[in-house]
Amino acid sequence: MYQTEARETYKRDWRTALSALRKLLKNGDDTSQVFIIMRALNGAATPKNYGRLLRTEAGARLAYERVELAAERFSDPALVASYAPGTVGAAYRDWLAETGYSAEGLAEVSNLDKRETPIPHPYAWFGRRTRDVHDVWHVITGYKADETMGEAALVAFSYAQTKGMGWALIAVGAALKSIRETGGTLFAKAVLEGYRLGKRANWLLGEDYEALMHEPLDAARRRLNIGEPVAYKRAQRELGAELASYASRQKAALA
Repeated sequence: MYQTEARETYKRDWRTALSALRKLLKNGDDTSQVFIIMRALNGAATPKNYGRLLRTEAGARLAYERVELAAERFSDPALVASYAPGTVGAAYRDWLAETGYSAEGLAEVSNLDKRETPIPHPYAWFGRRTRDVHDVWHVITGYKADETMGEAALVAFSYAQTKGMGWALIAVGAALKSIRETGGTLFAKAVLEGYRLGKRANWLLGEDYEALMHEPLDAARRRLNIGEPVAYKRAQRELGAELASYASRQKAALA
């Protein structure tokens, strides 16, 4: 990717993003729309966050090694099986088994251009790294992935962490629509809480994830200042599974 191409890529395309948001809110399981939104709006955040990574204690080494977390680590069954009980990695392994998701699957959905090989550029690598740790963030925050509210709360958390406008658009869109769909503000308050918790937490994109996966989960949450999602858990109890996943419910109604 040449610099001239990078500048063009970083222009925000609100029309494309809003169109994708409407589709996503009609069918919360259409994950490809998330990546269309990210491509349309998040580009300007990438060089800023990559520069911040280089200024962290381990960041320069991580950028130099340029490990592909999904392709080289999280998709390795032997490595995933090796994580000791109680660690972040073990919780991630359990999460994969519970949800049926995979690192390869997320990478495949994000490959909108169906490229055979990843773009060999530092910013592109950093974007893939941000994508690859998304599911680990589900594990350490406690936000469910197979639930509209859990995804929306983590999206708000992600905006606080990355300042990518695509995350903000999804969070606001899901929260506003939830008021009509649920008849109240519990869902929206859980999303707002996700943003606040993301602001208070350490900067997770600067973490060495190969080391983090071996860290005890509770200790990692304390070290990273990951707060308890109180409003989210209250909304789960009071809304129930159907309203907490209103976008998936709409998909079922259309089938």
